[in-house]
Amino acid sequence: MSRLKLEKVIRRLDEYFGKPFDNKANPPEVLDVLIATKLSQNTTDKSSYAAFKNLKAKFPTWELIGSAKLSSIKNCIKVCGLANTKATDIKTMLISMQKSYDDLSFKFLKEYSDKEVYAEFLRYKGIGIKTISCVLIFALGRDAFPVDTHVHRVLNRLGVVKTNSPGKTFELVKDEIPEGKKYELHSNLIKFGRNICRSKNPLCNICFLYDLCTFEEKEFYFAKNSQPGKTFNNFIILEHI
Repeated sequence: MSRLKLEKVIRRLDEYFGKPFDNKANPPEVLDVLIATKLSQNTTDKSSYAAFKNLKAKFPTWELIGSAKLSSIKNCIKVCGLANTKATDIKTMLISMQKSYDDLSFKFLKEYSDKEVYAEFLRYKGIGIKTISCVLIFALGRDAFPVDTHVHRVLNRLGVVKTNSPGKTFELVKDEIPEGKKYELHSNLIKFGRNICRSKNPLCNICFLYDLCTFEEKEFYFAKNSQPGKTFNNFIILEHI
């Protein structure tokens, strides 16, 4: 774990992408974040956002999904793919939560520590550390650090960590990020990973972190990609719900 390199990465990402939106100004509900994050798995944020909006239009409250026909839920979210799995998981989760809580506002979580919030939601199938970290950031205004495939890939290519899973990356990095910088770093690493340090054919030729990078193939892709990248995609679903 290279803390010095991590601090340089944070500073350069800030200079390039700027500060993300104020996630405390008008926070979404806990279930909005949980369901939006679930919908965003294995698809683009734009298609999952469309699915999220369809669900909200069809079901004014999330409680209604628990008693809804599975086919109705699937029809709302088919735009984002894996509709069968996601619809089943969301319905099952909501039924289980309705049995556990008097209501689904989750206002009591405001009094919970981060550790207690993780423990509360890890009881539910299909909810992992990344998703709960998103709840901490977007719904509860905490300084948490979700690690998705983009964040994991970039931090390993840069040589900040050397791990083989997002979970291990999370454990190594979460306590090394300067206070107040976790969400900022998360958001900027996603944008960087989507648009420059892409999984396939990374644009090393325009990378402002090139000198810090330990990616073995960076010289190959620097030579291969002599043209600038396309228009950037900086849409993050949880900044729009």
